[in-house]
Amino acid sequence: MSTITGNVVDKVKDEHPELEGHVVASALAVIAGAIICFIGLARGGPIVNFISLAAISAFMTGSALNICVAQVPSLMGIGGFSNREATYKVFINILKHLGRSKLDAAMGLTALFLLYLIRYLCNFGARRTPHRAKMFFFLSTLRTAFVILLYTLISWLVNRHHRKQKQRLFKLLGDVPRGERIRDLIPECFKNAAVPKVNRSIIKTFASELPASVIVLLIEHIAIAKSFGRVNNYTIDPSQEMVAIGVTNLLGPFLGAYPATGSFSRTAIKSKAGVRTPFAGVITAIVVLLAIYALPAVFFYIPNSSLSAVIIHAVGDLITPPNTVYQFWRINPLEVVIFFAGVIVTVFSSIENGIYTTICVSVAVLLFRVLYAKGRFVGKVKVRSVVGDHVINDEGKFHDQTLDSRDPDKSARNIFLPFEHDDGSNPQIQPEAPYPGIFIYRFSEGYNYPNANHYLDYMVATIFKQTRRTNPNSYPRLGDRPWNDPGPRRGRIEEYSDKPTLKAIILDFSSVNNVDITSVQHLIDVRNQLDRYAAPDKVDWHLACINNRWTKRALASAGFGFPTPAGEGNVTERWKPVFSVAELGGKDSAAAAAEYRQNERELKRQHTKDLESRSPSKGEDTVTKHESGSSDTSEFAQQIVESKAYGSGGLTSRVAVVQGLNLPLFHVDLTSALQSAIANVERRGESEPKGVGTKAV
Repeated sequence: MSTITGNVVDKVKDEHPELEGHVVASALAVIAGAIICFIGLARGGPIVNFISLAAISAFMTGSALNICVAQVPSLMGIGGFSNREATYKVFINILKHLGRSKLDAAMGLTALFLLYLIRYLCNFGARRTPHRAKMFFFLSTLRTAFVILLYTLISWLVNRHHRKQKQRLFKLLGDVPRGERIRDLIPECFKNAAVPKVNRSIIKTFASELPASVIVLLIEHIAIAKSFGRVNNYTIDPSQEMVAIGVTNLLGPFLGAYPATGSFSRTAIKSKAGVRTPFAGVITAIVVLLAIYALPAVFFYIPNSSLSAVIIHAVGDLITPPNTVYQFWRINPLEVVIFFAGVIVTVFSSIENGIYTTICVSVAVLLFRVLYAKGRFVGKVKVRSVVGDHVINDEGKFHDQTLDSRDPDKSARNIFLPFEHDDGSNPQIQPEAPYPGIFIYRFSEGYNYPNANHYLDYMVATIFKQTRRTNPNSYPRLGDRPWNDPGPRRGRIEEYSDKPTLKAIILDFSSVNNVDITSVQHLIDVRNQLDRYAAPDKVDWHLACINNRWTKRALASAGFGFPTPAGEGNVTERWKPVFSVAELGGKDSAAAAAEYRQNERELKRQHTKDLESRSPSKGEDTVTKHESGSSDTSEFAQQIVESKAYGSGGLTSRVAVVQGLNLPLFHVDLTSALQSAIANVERRGESEPKGVGTKAV
């Protein structure tokens, strides 16, 4: 964010020299903070989800490269060119002037080497002695302060008699304003603290850079918050975070602040130190104030090259490492292209253009996936559960132990796989066509107005290829045939005898959450089109796995979910409804388990009484009592078996329909939808010989 702010201030000063830098920075903070605060108050936090991880990584990598390259001239003590230009231009100028390096290079390069050496040694020590890992972590975090103090001491020893600028052996930070007395502290340190100057003319000067500034504020803050939320097991509210960062930037300029956002390094250190509340910021502010008041004399001797080494070392960790890029490639190669596009644009243009590139390309890819979502035709495959190298057979036996064949997880069952095997399933397994003239079509993503036409065009085209028209002579005259339907050649008869006619379509809505007017209207149009294609018959539309009741309501309002009249006859005489039912209670319910335990205790009590009443000395009376007791026990056991909770006789009386009875063509799963479609096709007596590559169930 500091880089973006510096670029904005430099650009405005070049075009409007009369404006001071702090005025522009404060105005930028106020406007950006107001925008972000408004988005947060409007509960627009989820908008940050449109910024992909590839875009964030590209921004961080490009920004880190930009900052590192811009610090190299100071690190090497060379000058004569601007380090605010595009990254590649700065790099070329560095190579041109590399031979003019000064003693600053010795201070900068050795400081950079020492920083990496300390980090390596601390990481090595933490691996060798895990019980001291926390100590090594804090030693590693203090390496920056140690190196700065060390090189400041060296600089003081070398330049204490060379305070004038021309006499210095290498460039120093120089004078830092301070107050000689406590009452002078506030005027000196906060000399720009005032009501920010914000007007239309100032806003116009940086209006073109405002979107990039807002995006960077959001990216850095939300990315850091989410990252440490996952580490520390808490969930953030993006809208709340937006309000916090917005208010910070609204109030900060009153004390002379420029746009501020989250910091990876400070957040990591505070997290490891055990910080749990925002009060840690107050402690940090007090320390900074004391340092500004008490240490300006020490700041004078800080070498610029060593300070550049610290900056390069800090931002170097933000560069995405190669193994992470390779992991991106294994997950989604297209996003790696987006990542490199953002980095390249940042290097050869600017950070702002890199941000725009990655976000626009990511949104374009998302829209492309939505627009060109492809549905799949699926077929039936019979599978069995496998444990090791043993297969559970059709009888439900495994290792000579009888399993409950009613449990679908322990017996053979039907699943539905795409014919093209584009889901990664074994291509040697060939799914069976569900039934001649019946098609199962699965939506791969949401079904809405952007992709409805593409979904249904593919579905209709495939159905036309695999079926024939029910009535080949549906056009009484040659001129009635549409121009885009070539029909048979002159003097020849269409040969479609090997293809079935269209009878039913089953739509799998498992991946669909909502529908809209446009998508439903497309379904209505396709239904009418296929009804004309199958005339004089009607096509049955079965809809399975609808997850949203509002989607079900919308489809029912469009006429789906009901049997389609096949003529002027009575529909109810020809329709065979098939519903899915579930047990209310049953042997696996809590009530049945409690009843079973109670009955088991009663059985044990009866058995104990029988044993106590059995006595050899009582002769025949004892035998009579025992037989009577055994009879009572048997009768009680029979009552348990016939119990409604888990007896076989109670199952049929304790069931309920899962879906509504008024919508018989809405089904809970594909199996019930296929059963209903086949049952009604066979009931009509319209089954045709199987076509090529199809099988009956």
